[in-house]
Amino acid sequence: VQLQASGGGSVQTGASLTLSCAWSGRAFSSYAMAWFRQFPGKEREFVAGISYSGNSLAYTDSVKGRFTISRDDAKNMVYLQMNDLKPEDAAVYYCAAIYYSGSYHTQPKYNPNDYDYWGQGTQVTVSS
Repeated sequence: VQLQASGGGSVQTGASLTLSCAWSGRAFSSYAMAWFRQFPGKEREFVAGISYSGNSLAYTDSVKGRFTISRDDAKNMVYLQMNDLKPEDAAVYYCAAIYYSGSYHTQPKYNPNDYDYWGQGTQVTVSS
């Protein structure tokens, strides 16, 4: 399995970006997917997650109402639509996959150590 993240860039405060993550391999529809981000000198932190079925989602509080995670199983893709970007959103963003059948409503997987596969990071820069 390989994950390929793309879509990062440099934008101004209030702008939008959509990150994409392409899955190569089998059984994409069996995996829950998530986006994490990492600030310099910090651990990776959970941003958003979506269950294998797409029926349950989870977001970290700071992005609720601004970011939307989605998946397209026909294309083996997962997306992170980021609106109203703020300087504090600037980070390296990673997509990740976990073999997990639970609900992201009730039992989201926040710990990056739980994830099975990772894409390379994509840099998001937000200037004020």
